[in-house]
Amino acid sequence: MKLGRFVHHGKTRIGKIVGDRIFDLSAVPGVGSSMRALIADLPALRAALDAATGPSIPLSEVHLAAPIDDSQKYLAIGMNYKAHADEAAAAGIPIPKSQLWFNKQVSCINGPHDPIDSPRVSDKLDYEAEMGVVIGTRCRHVSASDARSVIAGYLVANDVTARDWQARSPTYTLGKSFDTHGPIGPWITTDDEIPDPHALTMWLTVNGEERQRTSTGDMLYNIYEQIAYLSTVMTLEPGDLLATGTPAGVGIASNRFLKPGDRVRVEIDHLGAIDNQVRAEP
Repeated sequence: MKLGRFVHHGKTRIGKIVGDRIFDLSAVPGVGSSMRALIADLPALRAALDAATGPSIPLSEVHLAAPIDDSQKYLAIGMNYKAHADEAAAAGIPIPKSQLWFNKQVSCINGPHDPIDSPRVSDKLDYEAEMGVVIGTRCRHVSASDARSVIAGYLVANDVTARDWQARSPTYTLGKSFDTHGPIGPWITTDDEIPDPHALTMWLTVNGEERQRTSTGDMLYNIYEQIAYLSTVMTLEPGDLLATGTPAGVGIASNRFLKPGDRVRVEIDHLGAIDNQVRAEP
């Protein structure tokens, strides 16, 4: 199932995407306005959501919003693809000896087709294609072998980064958390639709030029190891977002940073695509 949020005639609702149409789920008992709450109740609501058949609207007539806008945590792992770790090391960033996690503040969450602001205070705006994981079950101390059971689904993400501000904080948080720098979407694809989340092709283009391409199977630490590691430290909650790492080809490696007018597209097999244009910060 593909679950998203959409704006139609000025109202934001939760919907189910089937082909090129979105089915309004507002009338389904238990579906409110919060995707986080829906995810928490997904096992109980699943049969009703599967059965919902109407009304529906062509996707071309709606604006897709961020599929979840009320996550409590947005965590991202750094240098989780070897080729990217190598290019980061060449840029002077040491390769970590264990999983390297940082926060993207949830206020950065942005829609799949909404503009990315180029900050007035940064001239090193970069892109990072990533697969996002949405946690579905409140959990702590989850083993890697059980980790898939706590996943609600997957989405496409761009871990937009102001590299100069990233360098100012050893936690990376400032450079990762500017408003609009967390575009996600275009919807949440539930886990049951993806036979193997480590066998998907992911790629990114800037103005149609391919800059990144990889298989999600090339992660140094797979998704289940990531969940096991994080849940050793903290309780993960339904709706929490995990960005699972970016491959080689980021802008800092070639000194080609984003500028206003650039269009950045990230696509992952079976999960869809997000497409955002960079604009000067209003």
